[in-house]
Amino acid sequence: MPAGEAPRFRRRRIRHAFNRAAPGFSGSDFLYREMARRMGERLDMVRITPQQILDAGCGLGADRSMLGQRYSEAQWLGIDSSMAMLAQGGRADLAASGFIRRLFNQARHPRTMRAAADLSALPVAAQSMDLIWSNAALHWLDDLPETFKEFNRALRIGGLLMFSLFGPDTLKELRQAAQAAAGSSARVDRTQTFVDMHDVGDMLVHGGFSDPVMDMETLTLTYADPWQALHELKKMGSCVATDWVARGLSTQGWWRRVMSHWPQDADGRYLLTFELVQGHAWKMAPKQHEDGRAVVNFMPRPDRPLRS
Repeated sequence: MPAGEAPRFRRRRIRHAFNRAAPGFSGSDFLYREMARRMGERLDMVRITPQQILDAGCGLGADRSMLGQRYSEAQWLGIDSSMAMLAQGGRADLAASGFIRRLFNQARHPRTMRAAADLSALPVAAQSMDLIWSNAALHWLDDLPETFKEFNRALRIGGLLMFSLFGPDTLKELRQAAQAAAGSSARVDRTQTFVDMHDVGDMLVHGGFSDPVMDMETLTLTYADPWQALHELKKMGSCVATDWVARGLSTQGWWRRVMSHWPQDADGRYLLTFELVQGHAWKMAPKQHEDGRAVVNFMPRPDRPLRS
């Protein structure tokens, strides 16, 4: 692979990791739930009443309940590449629907649909969505600029994209420990490469979005046992999904060397950092055509209407 070329994520490996994680995912997604909570706070700052919501990278569909409480009349469409996640979420909905309907005296199920697809090729018509919501999914993609263009295609004028993803400092302790264990001259990628917040903002503008708002927070978890940290990452669906992973670096001996270099706090607990990037942007009416010609709107004067 040429020097400086970004790693390409192996989609098959990612799908396999989340398919494997699906049965126990609802008990291991505490970080994703926290990210959804923070995204919900951002919704409080915008005025939107969507009728069509697309949940991009929906997983089990855990965010649907929160979105449904806010926008009870909206139809929710969950898109994910993992069939196991979609199936597990569907079974959970069926198991809970009777209780929910009795609790809230609802006469019908919430309007819900799920579909398996890549986020860069959404199975929806152009300008058919009012809100695209994507929680902790976009960092898995190797074609983020094209995905933003696809999101823009799917949104109606005035529609909103609300998203979260992991930033460059995510899992920095694990990367540092792996590099130290392998030696300074070795090339080791134990996690995917995460995109900087400012680069994401530029991608949004180039993708046709207006007024992107980005912010970042850092969350550091601590573990008494580093094996527990790795186990939780695996249960969350995290995997090494780049084309640069060195061979022979997944043995027990290798991981023991990694753990000997893993940073610890003053109490001897192992550190694991997550950089939580959040953003939103609007789809506004275009100012020029695709061929570069300016869009000019002619508005008739009240006293001189246009003649047919």
